[in-house]
Amino acid sequence: MTILFWIAAATLILTILAALDLIVGNRSVAALRDLSPDPAPLLPRVSIIVAARNEQRNIREALQSLLHLGYPDYELIVVDDRSGDETGRILDEMAVTDSRLRVIHVEALPPGWLGKNHALWIASRRACGDLLLFTDADIIMEPTLVTRAVTYLKLNGLDHLAATPSIHMPTTFLGMFGTAFIVFFSLFSRPWKARDPKSLCHIGIGAFNLVKTSVYRQVGGHETIRLRPDDDIKLGKIIKRAGFHQDVVYAPDFMTVEWYASLREVIRGLEKNAFSGADYSIPRVLGGALLLTLGSIWPFAAIFLARGAVQGIYLATAALIMLAVADSARFHRARPWHAIGYPLTATLFVFILLRTMALNLWQGGIYWRGTFYPLKELKANRIPRHSLDKRA
Repeated sequence: MTILFWIAAATLILTILAALDLIVGNRSVAALRDLSPDPAPLLPRVSIIVAARNEQRNIREALQSLLHLGYPDYELIVVDDRSGDETGRILDEMAVTDSRLRVIHVEALPPGWLGKNHALWIASRRACGDLLLFTDADIIMEPTLVTRAVTYLKLNGLDHLAATPSIHMPTTFLGMFGTAFIVFFSLFSRPWKARDPKSLCHIGIGAFNLVKTSVYRQVGGHETIRLRPDDDIKLGKIIKRAGFHQDVVYAPDFMTVEWYASLREVIRGLEKNAFSGADYSIPRVLGGALLLTLGSIWPFAAIFLARGAVQGIYLATAALIMLAVADSARFHRARPWHAIGYPLTATLFVFILLRTMALNLWQGGIYWRGTFYPLKELKANRIPRHSLDKRA
């Protein structure tokens, strides 16, 4: 047997292990559609918190969905974070017609803060709910979503619950990228392990992070992660490392988001957190890019370059990859046939990873929504990997 054969065989074995982890893991995550939409007695008060900056395109529709929730006891706090468009005016108009909507206008960003994190922190300090629900300004929620989620949190004795949305993209290729990104995120974070107290895996999703107020305050909330562009998953990390209980549920039937409207928006949008997700580590980014290339791109190219048994192994590897991606899509209301674009979308993701790292290093930081954040300051706000302050 040649070295090329053994490389192909090793690639297939690793693909089998990754595919099994993804397929089995996906099936271990609960779905909110299996919970009753009827409110249980004595549900706790929920404070829904939204940070909005230049969101005039989506903010009205998103907030109308939040104001039509069927949950019996909640308030909605929206922070206009230095918007330069009509966001602030739209919020003030909507607040006049519904007393549950409270609007906070932020005029200046204090030093040492990321804009969104500061906005969420300010709102959390004014919230009076027993639970805090952090969500984004472009999320559309179905009326029973919060009821189902709070019920799941209470039934399972959780301190933090994240929920997955359905991702809507305007073109087929962007839809394929969204489907592939779910796979990348799942294999990287292994969200099905978040509930395991012995695992270092943790979860947080910007569209839906529901956390007990007392727990949020105990871990320091967004002040602890004030300069983290990946604030959603890092909020989950500080909750998990403190010894609290968290989990994730599928909720694509009840929550949707138009993630990005164009390929340019995808590339620019991921500039914010692609490097921070690797804790600004060049070796991690390069290693991740190499692993993605060898595991997600090369098997498809090798089909046309190899011959004989080696070609057959790569055909099997590519088929298994497509099967795993298509299977994963089913859990997120994505189209399974989008798996055919996986080699191209994986290539795009590798490009985004390398481009973002190079750009952040060249600029010495991140430009995000009109504000520059120096890389030195961002790096200083690292969250240690291991648990530091377990609950008694």
